[in-house]
Amino acid sequence: MRELKEFEEFLKKGIVKKQTPDEARAKDLNEEAERKFGSLNMILDKIGLSDENANDIIEICYDIVSYLIRAKMLLRGYSSSGAGAHEAEVAYLKTLNFSEEDVRFVNQLRYFRNGIMYYGKRFDKEYAEKVIDFMKKVRERLK
Repeated sequence: MRELKEFEEFLKKGIVKKQTPDEARAKDLNEEAERKFGSLNMILDKIGLSDENANDIIEICYDIVSYLIRAKMLLRGYSSSGAGAHEAEVAYLKTLNFSEEDVRFVNQLRYFRNGIMYYGKRFDKEYAEKVIDFMKKVRERLK
């Protein structure tokens, strides 16, 4: 996994564009993040967490975090698209005063989720527990 670029680099390359703030879209993304959070809790309450469903839980947590970041960006008049868009969203966390450690964790989560989706990478219950705890912590800051 390569080092994450600064948010400004994504702006210069056109991966992130400045636009009029989009409150309606940000609201929709926040609502979807909350819906997914509710679904996650239902899954954990009814089925629980296991090695078998760890990847599913990790993907849901990643989606929640990425929707909330995207909503923040839209409220401040930024949108990202194309190759590198997800990296740009992670880099945006630095502008929100998230610690380097937190930014690294989200970047690693982005990288691992990509591994799940495109390479069939498997993760275990223990890593999924870390992701859940982290998502709950950053969710409060991003809401």
